[in-house]
Amino acid sequence: MGNTQSPTFTTVGAFRDLTPLYSELGGNDLLQSFVAVGSADGKNYALPYYFGSRYMFYRADIWSAAGLSVPTTLAEFTTDVQQLRTDSQSGFALGGQDWRNGISWVFANGGELAVEDGGEWTSTLTDPNTIAGLEQWQAVYQGSSNVPSTERDVAYWDFLNDGADGAAPAAATIMAPGWARWSIGELTTNDAGEEVRDGMVDATKFDIFALPGVDGGVAPVFAGGSNIAISAASQNPELAENLLRIIFSEEYQTMLAKNGLGPANSQYVSALGDDKFATTMIETAAGSKLTPAAPGWAAVEAAFVYEELFQKIAEGGDVTALAEEYDAIITPMLGG
Repeated sequence: MGNTQSPTFTTVGAFRDLTPLYSELGGNDLLQSFVAVGSADGKNYALPYYFGSRYMFYRADIWSAAGLSVPTTLAEFTTDVQQLRTDSQSGFALGGQDWRNGISWVFANGGELAVEDGGEWTSTLTDPNTIAGLEQWQAVYQGSSNVPSTERDVAYWDFLNDGADGAAPAAATIMAPGWARWSIGELTTNDAGEEVRDGMVDATKFDIFALPGVDGGVAPVFAGGSNIAISAASQNPELAENLLRIIFSEEYQTMLAKNGLGPANSQYVSALGDDKFATTMIETAAGSKLTPAAPGWAAVEAAFVYEELFQKIAEGGDVTALAEEYDAIITPMLGG
């Protein structure tokens, strides 16, 4: 399941208790933010499968032609991508409903989506730091993106590739998990005779950088990825546990990494490689954050509440007023 769906399932007893296997499968070497959202009442029910932290993919040729270099702060990033926008090209392409990328601006400003106190969860959109992040996201969307406010989960990687007959790309910059690399670049033919992208071989045309923080460094982005668990109703739980032993083995974890997926066990991240794609993925994952581990978070996602909120913000809504409105909607949902 998606990592953000884990809390709901773990709190309703849908999964088998994996606590007895935790140490054997990697223990504290496993990605702890993913472990946390798969835990309840001090027990482990879902463990990390793979991660894919987000970073920025950009057209180095377009940035260079505009006299721009890699930004060092979030404000500088905003200014740069606004400058790169044209009627036919987004300086930074993102859909208005794209909260999974958008909440990185919240995290970068020190904000939270929800907090827990004594077992009670409260939505914190009205926190000043959260509002600052949402307002900054609103500015970057309105000033740099041509993607409609109704869009989400767009295949942004396609936007960086040249259009038909050499037409200019639809975007100068996108934000995506590391595996997007293999959908970007020049067309080439593989051994099977299929046309594929070359994975950004031409560094003068395609490049990457980590989303910068408010005061520099690397912003804490939202980590994508999945958790894995065993159904509590499994008819063959011992066989399922044996499968987990295979999945968390060095051989399998290394295989994941060599195919561009962040391995669950930190001992094997070196298998991602030592090129800029691997080092940026590791760097951004180190400070990444997840959505709240609230029992009702899956219900929030299923109701598309955040898509609705971010669309209204993208369309110029008053962020403070919307934060108050949606805190009142989300807080009752968080308890499950």
